This record gives sequence, C-alpha cells and structure tokens, in this order.
Amino acid sequence: MTMESISCIQTATQFSVTRAGEGHVFLVASVQSAADAAQAAEESYARISETLREHHLEIIHERIFGSLSVEPSVMAARLSALQTYGFAPDNPVTYIQCHPSWGDGFAGVLIHAVAPNSADGVWTIQDNGVSCGRGWRRNASTYLILQNIQGQEGSRSRQVRRMFERAEQILRDNGASYKNVARTWLYLSEILEWYPDFNKARSEKYGEFGIMPGPGDTALLLPASTGIGAYTPSGAAASMDLLAVVENDDMPSPVIKLSNRKQLDAFRYGAAFSRGAVIEEDDVNIIHISGTAAIDEHGVSLYPGDIRSQINCTFDKIDSLLKQVGAGLADICAATVFVKRPEYADVFWEMAKNRGLEEFPAVCVVADVCREELLFEIDAEAAVRKEPA
Repeated sequence: MTMESISCIQTATQFSVTRAGEGHVFLVASVQSAADAAQAAEESYARISETLREHHLEIIHERIFGSLSVEPSVMAARLSALQTYGFAPDNPVTYIQCHPSWGDGFAGVLIHAVAPNSADGVWTIQDNGVSCGRGWRRNASTYLILQNIQGQEGSRSRQVRRMFERAEQILRDNGASYKNVARTWLYLSEILEWYPDFNKARSEKYGEFGIMPGPGDTALLLPASTGIGAYTPSGAAASMDLLAVVENDDMPSPVIKLSNRKQLDAFRYGAAFSRGAVIEEDDVNIIHISGTAAIDEHGVSLYPGDIRSQINCTFDKIDSLLKQVGAGLADICAATVFVKRPEYADVFWEMAKNRGLEEFPAVCVVADVCREELLFEIDAEAAVRKEPA
C-alpha cells in the first residue's frame, strides 16, 4: 500500500514526508541540483523542524550527506533551525561525506522519526557521557539505534574489530546484544582498497557473536546492511550506524531476515549480511532493504560499464525482494542512491521517473560501491500498512 506522502520544491530541494503506520514518519530532504549548501540546509531543516513540531515527532535516526568542506555550515543551519523550533540540537546525527553530483555541497538528509504517543518513551543513549543513539519502546519490543560507532585505533582491520566490539558493549549496557541487530549502515573510507579485509574482520567478529552461518545453516541471523565508500568527519577507516530490536521475553521476535530469490545470499561470497529485514509491528511492516546493486543469483556483477542496465537491474532486484513481503517500489519511504560518476545522477532520476517514481524519496550522492565494476547501488526503507483484523 502506498504511504501518504507530501512533497514541495524549495530552491533545488525536494522534501518528502511519508507516514508508515500510526507511529513512524520518514522525512527526506533531497537537493537535486547545485545550490548554496548553507541555504539548502537552512531550508531543509526549517521544513523538517516544522514537520516535527506539527506532528509531535521525535527523531530516532538522522543522517546527513554532503562534502566535509560544507559540514560546519550545514551543522550550523541544523542547530539554528532546531533551536528556533524548540528542539534540543544535541541528538545524535551521522554526517557522511558523499559528494552531490555537482561537486562540493550539501546533498540532503534522511530522518526516521516516531510519534511519542505511539511509543513508550523515547530516550537518548549515552556512551561515556557522549550521545550515541536513541531508544524507544513500541509493541512490546525495545528498539535501539546507535550512530557514529567507530574504532579509531590501529590498522583498518583493527578499527573494524574495535568498532564491532564497541557496538556490542553499548548494546549490552542497554539490555541487548549484537544478536538483536536487525540492520547496519557501514561507511568505509577508500572501500575499494580493503573491502576483502573488512569482510574478513566482520565475519570473524560475527563468528564470535554467534550469528555467522555455518556451511549447512539455513536460518538467517545476519543483519541487513549497507557497505559503501564514504568518509566521516573523524577520519575513521570505518563508521557504523545500527538498529537493534529486543523482543519481550514471552513474545516472538518481530524481525524476519530476508533472502532475495533473484540474488545469491551475500554471505555465500564472503559479505556477512542479509538482503533485507522486516520488522513486524501491529499496524505496519517496516522493510529494511540492504545496499543492492546489479549482482546475480551466482554473486556475479552484471552489465559492466552499462549504467542504465545496472540501474534497471537494481530496481528489478529490489522489486523482487519487496514482492516477497507484499510490497513494491512505490512503498519505499526513504532511500540513499549511490552513483560512481556524477553524470549518472541525472540518468537515475530519469529512469526512476520512467518507472512511475517521479518523486522518489531519495538522497543521491557520488560514492564508490564495493566492487570497481559496480556503478550504482540503492539502500532503502519501505513500509506496508496492515489491514485491521
């Protein structure tokens, strides 16, 4: 079922608000052509703040995409807007350096918010006195989102191990463990130089956490995930956001990990993640779509050098995944689109429009995907309302 959506054009920015059930709202501010970063961020956060106040929402996950050169002005615009509308500006936020297609600048922001009256409280998670995430309770489950989890000591592989160890410790401090993780977002500097090393370190840690499948295992325990080439202001080799869901002791887990009939499970070729995850709530299913590119049923990259075919293939793979859970491309609430070359951004928007996705709620940025020959990737959240019993 298509979610309720609102869009408006302000300067070069498309703004969308998508309601998912009674409690979830996804906000996307997407800058789609060259614009002054400070002005675009100011307009985006004014509209975000208006929406949060009007609908009495709390931010639970916030990611900003743009160049590091404009980070100070973007963060200043965010601070000013949130304070003007009476919101505390010290909630966790992840700033990811992925350039917009026109060069240096602000590409946009993705926000997942909840209505506190639909959740049993929303709180900020602290680690050594620093805000690092948000928690809330809903439908007898506890939800934890951690942001900017890094390990900045030693080699790249050592940083990855420390990153996962830190995440596990924070989760345990909050009544959870890595076994409860449903979704991760991973941003790796110079990804093409060391992605196999990253995968090795991740698989080793996941083995220690008890979620790495063995040769004959059929149960999916691995989280959905994105792994993309990007930088963060700290300069860490790897940075992670994650979502964990802890069910009540006498309730089944609301999380279902997904395979895709049209793609080989990624862990079969060394990348430890599931193709997606569904979080089942009373009134809505939230579907987390892992970073998806033109990879076939055997794990082979398709259509090298052909951006249009890769985009079409990726849309088809995502549509196949969504159809398994009663959804489609029109049910996507928020997405990040990664293109290898700036000129591919216009190709993407044209092809999305041709599929009937004229106001596709996405931020599009230039970034390396995990294989040199892959030119395009999407990750996303989708939602399907449940009909009343």
